[in-house]
Amino acid sequence: MSTAETTVTIGPLRAEDRERVRAMVEATRVFRSDEITVALEVFDDHITRPGTDYHAIGAFDDDGLVGFTLYGPTPCTSATWDLYWIVVDPAAHRHGVGRKLMDHTERNIRMRKGQLIVVETSSRDDYGPTRGFYDSIGYTRAAHIAQYYGPQDDLIVYTKHLAPPAKEMAHHG
Repeated sequence: MSTAETTVTIGPLRAEDRERVRAMVEATRVFRSDEITVALEVFDDHITRPGTDYHAIGAFDDDGLVGFTLYGPTPCTSATWDLYWIVVDPAAHRHGVGRKLMDHTERNIRMRKGQLIVVETSSRDDYGPTRGFYDSIGYTRAAHIAQYYGPQDDLIVYTKHLAPPAKEMAHHG
C-alpha cells in the first residue's frame, strides 16, 4: 500500500474482487463470522444485480483493492440511503482511503437524489476508531440503542444530511 493518498483510484467492484473483499473484512478483526457472511452476500447481490438493491465502489492502488463501500437506498423511504459496509485494509488505514471512499459514496448517493445517509455501528471499544472516523467526516450521532447487538454491545446510529448536487442548488437560489 502506497502512503500517498493520490495513488488511490476509485472504481467499480468486480466479481474477481470477492476473495479480496473477504480477506479485508476478516483482516479488520472486528466482524463476527456471520457478519462476514452477510458482507459477502451483499457483495454477491451487487455483482449479480448491480444497482438494484446495492451499489458499491472500490478503492484501488497499484497492488489492487484496498477498500470498498456497499450502500443502497433504504426501502420504504424516498431519499434515505444506508451505508451497509465500509472496509479499508488495515495496512491502508490513516492514508485517506476511507475519506476518499466516503466522498465518492456521498457524491453517488447525492446524484441519485439521496438526501440522508444512515450508518449503523457498534459501541464496542474496538469500534472506537470507526466512530471517530464518522465524527471526523461530519456524521452526527443520531441514536444509541443499548444492548442491540448483544450484552455490552450497543447500536450507535450516525446520519448525515446531504446537500443536493451543485447544479440543482443553482436552480434554487
